[in-house]
Amino acid sequence: MGRVITLDGPAGVGKSTLAKRVAEELGVAYLDTGAMFRTIANTLGPEGLTLPRPAMEAELAKLRFSLSGSGAATVLSCNGIPTGRDIRTEEVGMLASRYATLPAVRAYLKKAQQALGAGYDLVAEGRDMGTAVFPSASDKFFLDASPEVRAERRAKQLAETGVTEDLAKVTARIKERDEQDRNRAIAPLVAAKDAVVIDTSRLDIDGVFNAIMREMKQLPQKSAP
Repeated sequence: MGRVITLDGPAGVGKSTLAKRVAEELGVAYLDTGAMFRTIANTLGPEGLTLPRPAMEAELAKLRFSLSGSGAATVLSCNGIPTGRDIRTEEVGMLASRYATLPAVRAYLKKAQQALGAGYDLVAEGRDMGTAVFPSASDKFFLDASPEVRAERRAKQLAETGVTEDLAKVTARIKERDEQDRNRAIAPLVAAKDAVVIDTSRLDIDGVFNAIMREMKQLPQKSAP
């Protein structure tokens, strides 16, 4: 198993940007676990949610995730095809949150993510990386911010890609997703007991990045078993 750094937190807290930057700084791969859930949601669609578990497991067995590159240039592929902008819509994100409640999906992705961690030194970004997937990772962080702050960031991020969203609707969706993620029966969104918790509400990306790097210098440099 390579060295694994985990960054967990709710939607819109800046995990992706920061995980890429930390991975770039360390020269290791970046694992966007949310993209894995989104890929499943986008591939199976809303109707997939009703599949019996054996049928769901059969569909999941057809998917093979892989990584190439490092830092911000890391590419996550599914069946050899790089993930793209089609999985980044708000609708796919909400659907992915529903898929994340399914035991078959979580079991499959936990195994797939741990397999990637066995082959790479990486920064793993998600919602349960430090609690369920890599509980023995030596470097764990949990980022948080208010729903309103996260909604403003998400709306700005969407605008930069040419998508205009009503701020009130974005805020409502983030609160709805928080409710789903924090209260699901399997691997709910919660900070690992040994994670460093950083409130990003009043910090810009540089401020959070610097806080993470300062903490990492104080953490033991050991690989996750």
